[in-house]
Amino acid sequence: MVPGNDYDDLPTPAVLFPGEASHPSEVYRKAWELLEQRAPREALAVLEPAVEAEPQARSLRTLRAWAYFMRVQLARAEADLVFVVEQDPSDVWARHTLGRTLERQSRYDEALPHLRLAAAMSGDPEHEAAVLRVERLRAETGQGSYDDLT
Repeated sequence: MVPGNDYDDLPTPAVLFPGEASHPSEVYRKAWELLEQRAPREALAVLEPAVEAEPQARSLRTLRAWAYFMRVQLARAEADLVFVVEQDPSDVWARHTLGRTLERQSRYDEALPHLRLAAAMSGDPEHEAAVLRVERLRAETGQGSYDDLT
């Protein structure tokens, strides 16, 4: 430990050797832990083979979308989030994150329906703030008229 080194307090991602996590529930747990530790690259290394083996596993695709979103691989995040929303239209997290993914690509018209629905379903002030932010950005960039916002 070096005095004055702020990096000593940061958690070190757990090491996972190939083949160590093979059951989907173990992959999910390990990937979740890595994402909580802000280690999306490591989480993707765990998730990719599992999603390839189980492409319809919504839970694994949700975590992979989260990892892609964290790594700003927005097209990949979008593909997984669209899949999750199609499978479960009531998934508030996936709806909101799909809206945020589209927002980050400056696709405000496409983002708004997802953000509005997530805000209505959750009542979360952060979700409501996202709607207002995207409505403002949409108006500022001229992507829609004021009448479209109401």
